[in-house]
Amino acid sequence: MNRVVGSHDIVFITLDTLRYDVAQRLYEAGELPVLGPRLAPGGWERRHSPASFTYAAHHAFFAGFLPTPDHPGRHARLFATSFRGSETTSAHTHEFAHESVPAGLAGAGYRTICIGGVGFFNKETALGCVLPGMFQESHWKRSLGVDGLHSTERQVALAIARLDALGQQRVFLFINVAAIHSPNRGYLPGCTSDNLDSHAAALRYVDGALAPLFAACAARAPTFAIVCSDHGSAYGEDGFHGHRIAHETVWNVPYAHFFIDFTGATP
Repeated sequence: MNRVVGSHDIVFITLDTLRYDVAQRLYEAGELPVLGPRLAPGGWERRHSPASFTYAAHHAFFAGFLPTPDHPGRHARLFATSFRGSETTSAHTHEFAHESVPAGLAGAGYRTICIGGVGFFNKETALGCVLPGMFQESHWKRSLGVDGLHSTERQVALAIARLDALGQQRVFLFINVAAIHSPNRGYLPGCTSDNLDSHAAALRYVDGALAPLFAACAARAPTFAIVCSDHGSAYGEDGFHGHRIAHETVWNVPYAHFFIDFTGATP
């Protein structure tokens, strides 16, 4: 990451509430034409979230604690905020003296942008301002949230507009995608209550909506992208529903990072 910071734009997308099993099933079925080719051979990496709901997970993410590989070992992190005794900071980790990754990247000359989705990014309350407040600029409106059936394409359009406006300045772009979070039944015709099939349908929608963003990144600059879930959600397994619970459907999340090569071509 020490060779990435300063030379690449960095895009971090959280697919809020996306389950690993659903994400991997769609990959294996060839139903992710945008994200699928960018994943490692075999598809999504299964990782463990540092938390079981959005607010806590993103606090960890923005301190450098991305989802942890699901096999034993000390797994070096991509980014770290400095603290004594860290056992997952290596020579390959980009370390900041700042209190958060957004602050550290701002200190390295990046324009830091947050495009919110779920309620913890809505800036309508003091709590809803905490996570967006870590960025130099943040954006949210109801059409970008869980009630906006076309929320992801609107988030992407806003992101592209901001990238275009910033010229050649390096950018750290964060997007919290809300579409997969409940209610997601609107993405499955005839569905009257959220279920695993509507969860999957929402991911298919998100996959297609991300295509213009990746094209815009390729046209603008070499880009390093992180795409993952913050937590999953239970749909009745062992009697559990939702998240903020200690269940494998919540803790197991899909993760990927990859480079988007600079082409300079107009999207």
